[in-house]
Amino acid sequence: MDLNQQLKRHFGFAGFRDGQREVIEHLLEGRSAAAIFPTGSGKSLCYQLPAMILPGLTLVVSPLIALMKDQIDALKVRDIAAARLDSTLSAQEYKAVLKRAQGGDLKLLYVAPERFNNELFRAAVKRLNIALFAVDEAHCISEWGHNFRPDYLKLALHAREIGAERVLALTATATPKVQDDICQGFGIAPRALVRTGFYRPNLTILTTPVEDEDRVACLAARLRARPAGSVIVYVTLQRTAEEVAQALQSMGFSARAYHAGMHDETRSAVQDWFMTAPDAIVVATIAFGMGVDKANIRYVYHFNLAKSLENYVQEIGRAGRDGETSVCEMFVCPDDMNVLENFVYGDTPALAAVHAWVAQLADTGDEFDVSLQSMANASDIRPLVLRTLLTYLELDGWLQGGTPVYGSYRFRERTPRADILARFDAERRQFLADLFDAARKAKSWWHLDLDSVARQINSPRDRIVKALDFLGAQGLLDVSPSGLLLRFRWRRPVSDTEHLARQLYARVRQREAAELRRLQRVLEFAGSSDCQASYLSAYFDAPLKQPCGHCTPCLNKGPVAMNRAAVSISDGVWDKLSAVRGEYAAQLRDARNFARFCCGVTSPALVRARLSSNAMFGALSHVPFAQVLERAEVN
Repeated sequence: MDLNQQLKRHFGFAGFRDGQREVIEHLLEGRSAAAIFPTGSGKSLCYQLPAMILPGLTLVVSPLIALMKDQIDALKVRDIAAARLDSTLSAQEYKAVLKRAQGGDLKLLYVAPERFNNELFRAAVKRLNIALFAVDEAHCISEWGHNFRPDYLKLALHAREIGAERVLALTATATPKVQDDICQGFGIAPRALVRTGFYRPNLTILTTPVEDEDRVACLAARLRARPAGSVIVYVTLQRTAEEVAQALQSMGFSARAYHAGMHDETRSAVQDWFMTAPDAIVVATIAFGMGVDKANIRYVYHFNLAKSLENYVQEIGRAGRDGETSVCEMFVCPDDMNVLENFVYGDTPALAAVHAWVAQLADTGDEFDVSLQSMANASDIRPLVLRTLLTYLELDGWLQGGTPVYGSYRFRERTPRADILARFDAERRQFLADLFDAARKAKSWWHLDLDSVARQINSPRDRIVKALDFLGAQGLLDVSPSGLLLRFRWRRPVSDTEHLARQLYARVRQREAAELRRLQRVLEFAGSSDCQASYLSAYFDAPLKQPCGHCTPCLNKGPVAMNRAAVSISDGVWDKLSAVRGEYAAQLRDARNFARFCCGVTSPALVRARLSSNAMFGALSHVPFAQVLERAEVN
């Protein structure tokens, strides 16, 4: 087979980029493979071209709906049959896509990793001929990766369950340990791991020491001194994005903020503006960038320290995709470490909280439904951490996950209620009338708590859901589910809850230590006196043969001093904090919870007790968490 001819025919490209052909050849020869390519180097082609050649369906797992939409739109332009299944689709649209897949009308089907929690979906996919199972952002499978997602851990199992003929794992950021996890999890032979290296010679990497109060002025000076071009400025906090964007606007720069706390419409408008404006400046959290395919981004500034070297490489990888010289500069202020460390420490619950949660879980029936948010409030463990703990219990054989269900629905009438009821026979008419009567009105929407309504009208829960889905599919109602409940059943009883809790807690602490070490590597990189491009490449196990010649040390600007100033805790402030601890002993008795309060790190219990609004909340946010925790454990 002439792969160049296939490439030209389906995608119009004259030749392959580095690594692409090798990956595709592995797949066409029946082997699973991994592609470790830099951001913007054409990873998606590695499954899109095989999808056009292999008989059967290519199932693509991607964590971002926006990225799915962009890729599908681009494929449709080339008359390639592709579709997605995600939470934005109606029940009718979802069924139509599945029907196309079952009928062989699709070559590529995109889904989110969470889709595999649905047993009906897994059953439907088992009936399909999955020629290729492609996993984007595959580093998320590794607990030791920088963006671990619990649902990714189970993807390797699902790939085997659905009978996928071959797997392709793709990522731009994977250390040797993460590469091993990817290959082991998906059964990829070492020779089928294709890594092209992370060094891009057109990127100038600079690290500049700054004082916190000088950062905006330093950024503005850089923007004025350098030729105009598209700019991304990365910050840690949403409020920093707003403040910096406003400061730049006041200086006459064309700047806008972008972060996850903005309305979807506003974020979309900012992204559309950035894509078309030649000298746009977006001041953004890491929520910006995934799927932003703008080739001529000239500058990427890190206003704050990057969260990890993996994040850093991914973020600077958005610059200079056209091959032209681009500048990536990070302003280095060690004070940023407090905020970044607090993110890590905030995810680690107290051992007592884990033990209480395990004991409560062990006391449930053989089968149970849980709301992560309700469970978080009851246990004082953050929802994402709970999801991770539940995944550990699944993978270790304690639990078996079922299809999640929704705890509530809301609807509004698109057709008068009387006309809806008139469409059905007497029994169904009465059922729907009872259902409508049980709903609670709030402005334009009616609300239904499924369990309470099922008891009230003496009808099975599943029948209510099917009725609402049917009325929505027929266009008679606008229907929106909410309150996701995760469904599990115990596979074996827990005889020693304390032992199991300690095992789970040890894993959480291991992750904490790994994340803190990852932060420390950012400081080491910024303070390196040797070539920083070489440092980055070696971190990802692809060292350079010679210095790059265009990073801060290579340009003889010297290493960045990275000493964190020692901070003392005044006895007066500690006494005031201790008084709050005594007043709220139930929430703050545990040393870790008290340290959270002192450093301004929220938890479900602190929020519920309104302690995050207390005048002393965050009084020691300028002090390293570990230092506060040490004192809290002594006093």
